[in-house]
Amino acid sequence: MKTDINQRDLISKQQRLSRLKSRRKNWLAVHLWLGLSLGLLLSIYGITGSILVFDEEIDEWLNSELLTVKAPEPSAAYRPLAAIFEAGRKAMPAQAKHAFATYPRNAEAAFKLRYIVAAADGATETWQVAVDPYTAKVIGKRLQARSDSFVPKTFIDFMFKLHYALLIKSRDVSMVVVGLSGALLIISVLTGLIVWWPLTGRWRQALTVKRKASAERLHYDLHKTAGFYTALVMLPVLFSGVYMVLPNNVVPVLELFSPVTYRYWFQSTPPAVNAQAIGMDVAVATAREHYPTGRPHFIYGAFTPTKTYTVCLNGVDAPGSLLQRRCVVMDRYSGKILDVDDPTIGTAGEVFTHWQWPLHSGQAFGMTGRILVFLTGLACPVLFVTGVIRWLQKRRAGSHIKKPATG
Repeated sequence: MKTDINQRDLISKQQRLSRLKSRRKNWLAVHLWLGLSLGLLLSIYGITGSILVFDEEIDEWLNSELLTVKAPEPSAAYRPLAAIFEAGRKAMPAQAKHAFATYPRNAEAAFKLRYIVAAADGATETWQVAVDPYTAKVIGKRLQARSDSFVPKTFIDFMFKLHYALLIKSRDVSMVVVGLSGALLIISVLTGLIVWWPLTGRWRQALTVKRKASAERLHYDLHKTAGFYTALVMLPVLFSGVYMVLPNNVVPVLELFSPVTYRYWFQSTPPAVNAQAIGMDVAVATAREHYPTGRPHFIYGAFTPTKTYTVCLNGVDAPGSLLQRRCVVMDRYSGKILDVDDPTIGTAGEVFTHWQWPLHSGQAFGMTGRILVFLTGLACPVLFVTGVIRWLQKRRAGSHIKKPATG
């Protein structure tokens, strides 16, 4: 009697395993065609993303004469921000609009100011001015991009444009292509995990690369292990990329679960009579009053009448919060704070969105997070190449099986 029960259990397990293998075969087909069709894009996103994890360091290394300075002494203080912004303004034509600024990341980095200028031929140019923060003197300036060219003029700007827009000139087209491909790549990663899952419980085999294996087995092991060990980082990086490219589509979905505010949707209110906008230095001071322990990083200028100022600060001392980045949005005329990216006071949906850029860049977890995102990006072309090789190997093996015997 006991033997019959064991026999039935064995048959039941075999039938269940057979069903699971049949389903996994279907998931494998989905994973295969998503990988083959989008693997090249994944490789581009991965390689450019790895470079951009260290964009400031690389840019300073390539352009040290323009982007680095020498501190007069270890404890030297910066000149007032108003003087630094004024120096940048004087270095550009009167009609130039200050669009963005990057606060020095350390004592040897220059203050970087970005301006938008209307060129004589009708195109729009983007220029960067580097200012020594200790002297408020302009080090130099460079052309970054022109609106009539889809190829930026500097290496890092080229990497940015390739990463988030694939060098596609039309913003609407690039948003759809990059956002949709990112969403499909999330499905590819998830189906890869389903295919990877060891149905027979051989976890050691699933988690390691077999030594002294054949070329076929080596490519298979590299593909499955690289996919598994990077999935934990790749999934949030891909999702955050989709969120940043298609916020108008992602935010409404998030709002089904929790209220969400998106700082780019806020606008300044032009006064009834002509009034002077507050300076960007005043905007930074307002943000620092709100978060005295924070160090400014990105400063978004208001280059159209309804644009807002946004100041993002790193290193905010906030007990109980892992995320130390805060962004403060304010009216360009009154300086009134309109929105704050602060996970300690936001809704669940807002906290979720506040994490997206830090997760995407790896900065959420300091240097450890940046290195993990960097390595995950480098794994993308490995996944594509090993996946293509495995597909070709299976095709060759299948053609040999189907080939009729000759006598």
